[in-house]
Amino acid sequence: MTQLMKTTKDRILELLKKEVSLSVNELIDYLDITHMAIRKHLTTLEKDGLVSSHHEKKDIGRPIQKFFLTTKGKRLFPNNYESISVEFLKDIQAIHGKDSIEQLFENREERLTKQYADLVNQSSNLEKMRDIVHIQNEKGYMAELSQHDDDQFEIVEYNCPIFAVAKEFHIACRCETSMFKKVLGTENVERVQCKTEGNNHCRFKVEFE
Repeated sequence: MTQLMKTTKDRILELLKKEVSLSVNELIDYLDITHMAIRKHLTTLEKDGLVSSHHEKKDIGRPIQKFFLTTKGKRLFPNNYESISVEFLKDIQAIHGKDSIEQLFENREERLTKQYADLVNQSSNLEKMRDIVHIQNEKGYMAELSQHDDDQFEIVEYNCPIFAVAKEFHIACRCETSMFKKVLGTENVERVQCKTEGNNHCRFKVEFE
């Protein structure tokens, strides 16, 4: 989904991707447009099969209607990065064994480490982090950066372009974390949440010494 000239519908879809589910009032807070306008867009998105809703029970008061992306809606976001095929990888593993898969991902890690290192500005920890997040966004990860202090940062990835592969072959996640460590020049990179483990997003804590 292009970063330029986003429509309100695009922004609604991105918010639902990031937050998983939102009510009309929550969408109004994010987008600062009228209740009627939000409802109109949601109705269109529902008709297009991109969004659905359910009622969420509250401890007090009436259930609240929450909207979320359908499977069709989720397909709008990158999910076939580098054309890696789960079936193809399974075939390689069946023919050549598990070690062959590990070697493939280690080769990919090495290749990406060189690629990222050439693009990351090493002038400061903040610049490193900004560049890493920029690269990830170019690849469709919908990443966001938070800074806690001069040496502590957090990256949240709201989308995983290789989710199907990573879910089947967890080494993909380990190699990504390892690549971050090498490019950023710190061993203190921890993946504290992962979509392959049932979390809504992938979340990394990064600390520089």
